[in-house]
Amino acid sequence: MPRHFLTGVELEIDELSTLLERSLELKAARALHAAAGDAPAGALAGRSVALLFERPSTRTRISFEVAVDELGGHALVLREGETQLARGESVRDTALVLSRLVHAVGIRTGSHALVEELATHATVPVVNLLTADHHPCQALADLLTMRERFGRTAGLRLAYVGDGNNVATSLMLLGARAGLEVAVATPDELAPRPEVIDAAERAAGDGGSVSLTSDPAEAAARAHALYTDVWVSMGDELEATHRRDLLEPYRLDAALFEHARDDAIALHCLPAHPGEEITEDVLYGERSAVWDQAENRLHAQKALLELLLGEAGRR
Repeated sequence: MPRHFLTGVELEIDELSTLLERSLELKAARALHAAAGDAPAGALAGRSVALLFERPSTRTRISFEVAVDELGGHALVLREGETQLARGESVRDTALVLSRLVHAVGIRTGSHALVEELATHATVPVVNLLTADHHPCQALADLLTMRERFGRTAGLRLAYVGDGNNVATSLMLLGARAGLEVAVATPDELAPRPEVIDAAERAAGDGGSVSLTSDPAEAAARAHALYTDVWVSMGDELEATHRRDLLEPYRLDAALFEHARDDAIALHCLPAHPGEEITEDVLYGERSAVWDQAENRLHAQKALLELLLGEAGRR
């Protein structure tokens, strides 16, 4: 059976650690080769990866397309309406056909059930590029950024403040698995579902934990990183005013940093709306690791593709 990456917990605890270390190696190698004006041999040479985008994308599309290319493979980017899924072809039939033509499939869509169905019928690895419920590739980059800044992930405290959305879910699942203490502060109405908390606790590695509060200052206390996301995600536009009212006290600003460690960093998965969920001085200030975080999508995803396609090649 192919190895899929749908929520992130498909990775064993030691695999996750190894993947982060490999990501750092790939990042260093890219810089060395860029300085030398050449390119490394790619682990995806002769491989094709279909990337299906049913949702708009900047970082996910660019980082995955570049990752496949730099690993020596060929990326086929398929936008919404460019496959027969838009005309009613079944997910099962799509999975069976793609499995005969490419070596892996990535998909960014709304329904997580659709991604699970695709993986059920595919005979090649399927990677979740984003669903309404999970954003595991983003969480890999977030963990890599913390590993890069602090030299480890185990024992660090990550405070997420804002909407308890797919990013919060993936941070809880993969953060706890990597040994982080993940503290999530959200309004009660926007809190992650209880089953998400249970799943994160089951997935936790040594020392990893999750906690939930409605108090941003409580979550931020002693934190190594403060993280936020947009207040109005794709699909939430009709509730925009209500969401902004609920989330007004959950802004990532200098006052919130007073509760964190002196060396705490700011994280945001982007796109950002300065003045809403994060202030401009934090987003562009000395504490910000946001731009490293965005770049690290590339390196973490290269390591992930190496793992998934390497295993597929050994079957």
